[in-house]
Amino acid sequence: MSARNSRANKAAARERLRLERERQAKKDRIRRQVVVAVSTVAVLAAAGGIGYAVMQANKPSAWEAAKDAKVVKPRNSEGENGTTIVVGKPAAKKTLEVYEDSRCPVCATFEQAVGETVKKDVDAGKYKLKYIGATFIDNSDNGEGSKNALSALGAALDVSPEAFMDYKAALYSANFHPEESDDKFAEDAYLLKVADSVDALKNNAAFKKNVENGTFDSWALKMSKTFDDSGVSGTPTLKMDGKKVVAEGSDNAPMTVEQFNAAVDKALKG
Repeated sequence: MSARNSRANKAAARERLRLERERQAKKDRIRRQVVVAVSTVAVLAAAGGIGYAVMQANKPSAWEAAKDAKVVKPRNSEGENGTTIVVGKPAAKKTLEVYEDSRCPVCATFEQAVGETVKKDVDAGKYKLKYIGATFIDNSDNGEGSKNALSALGAALDVSPEAFMDYKAALYSANFHPEESDDKFAEDAYLLKVADSVDALKNNAAFKKNVENGTFDSWALKMSKTFDDSGVSGTPTLKMDGKKVVAEGSDNAPMTVEQFNAAVDKALKG
């Protein structure tokens, strides 16, 4: 092989090597760009995920939001924010105030024993009934059932006073009232199941919508504050003319029909 050919071959080989190095360098640049781009996207996605998680964690709960929401008053309610609920004949001269928490087991015992007597007395015009709802049991276990049931009672009152009374009785009934430790009333589905036992509420689309949408959540919190401001410390508590109605010889609400009739008759005379 001539020297000239040898030089030409070496030059061609060097050129091929240069081109190969350039191609490899270009591939490396592209690979690095892809890695950087993917890493950037991953970082942004992670940051976005963290940001979303933080935002969700800081987002107020439905009940926290209800504190500042506009109060929707149920129909058939009175007073500021609609927190005055009075059921009965206008001609009745006296009013029995009933303070209850929907999760309260003693309230359930009272309602199961005496609730029907109260309803008969109210229907007969013996006295009117004023209801004040509490939610303090929720505070003991970070629950929501007392508040949620009170909101549902507002939805029942929005239908009619009779629906309110019947639904209240159903919530406290032996068939539906849960143990205090079971926050069953926090479930809208369960509250609607209870409502199916009340003719005025069964298949009532407006009632169902109000329960599921929490229409009266803010109202329930206002009602609860009415209880907190009342000075009453426990449930059930009964009052008439500002005085507690209690079983003879005790400071507790009457828990039998006989005790109740005796206590109410005494209060009506007083």
